[in-house]
Amino acid sequence: MILPTVLMAFSLGSHAAGEDAYNVVYTAHGDFEFIRDAVAAAVEGQGLKINHFNKISAMLDNTAAAVGDTRKIYLDAEQMEFCSATISRQMMEADPHSVAMCPYIISVYNLPADPKTIYISYRKPPLGSTPKSRAAFRAEEKLLDAIIKEGIQ
Repeated sequence: MILPTVLMAFSLGSHAAGEDAYNVVYTAHGDFEFIRDAVAAAVEGQGLKINHFNKISAMLDNTAAAVGDTRKIYLDAEQMEFCSATISRQMMEADPHSVAMCPYIISVYNLPADPKTIYISYRKPPLGSTPKSRAAFRAEEKLLDAIIKEGIQ
């Protein structure tokens, strides 16, 4: 059983994991692959297709010597990229420059010091400059939040 601990209180707008306004972070306790797969299944359960998995920890491990720093940042870290045609279209109709906000990305990772604590995060969408863009970005955040909650329940 996965017991999620929410690190962000949305109604209060605060982060228990830090004061960074750029992301939302949840934690779950268990096996990295199991939780990653559960979040991926939640994406697909929304009728969305995952375009790509970015292997962030592998990339950092592979390039560590080349950049002169071999400290292990993550034990495992992956990102899944996907979009909602409906929400993305609303965003881009409201503001064509919103194309930079697609695809959506959910990151799943754990740290070497605590391999059974799995972090699941996403970038906070911007506020938006018009009522329509604000509504679209709120819909994006609601979707990302729902996916993570379903994946870690």
